[in-house]
Order: sequence, then structure tokens, then C-alpha cells
Amino acid sequence: MRKPAQKPAKTRASKSRRVRTTAAKPAQPADVRSNAGKKAAAMSKQGRVIAMLQSSSGTTIAAMMQATGWQAHSVRGFLAGVVRKKLQLQLNSEKGDGNRIYRVEGGTAPSPQGSNRRAA
Repeated sequence: MRKPAQKPAKTRASKSRRVRTTAAKPAQPADVRSNAGKKAAAMSKQGRVIAMLQSSSGTTIAAMMQATGWQAHSVRGFLAGVVRKKLQLQLNSEKGDGNRIYRVEGGTAPSPQGSNRRAA
């Protein structure tokens, strides 16, 4: 009896694999913050809304939308999530002339320096 001829083993041509490399980021000093950064935080959208809320006349949702470019649901979310919960400020609202006026009574907002969050 004859043995059947063996077929040569199939070999896969090895494809070269691409290796992703990231460019090295330049080292930055540990303390990059300056007074300019603090002023920028005060002029942020959140800073502007809090300043509007702290005024004696208060502000409306429409005025906050105009100042920030946010939609109404975003302004309401900011009031509930940041002003009330995170900053723990006493937010009062009154309805007069068909518009609801929001204002923060007493106290000032905590400084942004105490936050552990950093910009991406």
C-alpha cells in the first residue's frame, strides 16, 4: 500500500503589525495656575450665573439662558445639581408677573480653589 502524499502545511504570511506611539507631551510645571486662571474661573458661565443669582434683584431662567447660551433644562439642572447640591447654597424662587425669579440668599459661593476637579 502506498501512503498518500502529504500536503505541505499552510503558512500564513505574517502581516507587519503597526505599533501605535504617542508623542511625548512636554513637561509642565507642577503649579501652572496663576491669577489669570482664577479670573477666568470667575468669568466662567457658572461664575456668571452665580453672580446673577447673588444680585439683590435675582434673575430669571431666560436671563441665565441668555448669559450662558444654555437651554432651559440645562439651567435648571445647574440650579439643582451645582447651586443646591454641590455648593449647598440656599436657592429661593418667587413667582411675580408671570416670571419666576431665582436668587441665592446670604452667603457667598465657595471658592473654586477648594475643588479637586481639573479640566480635561
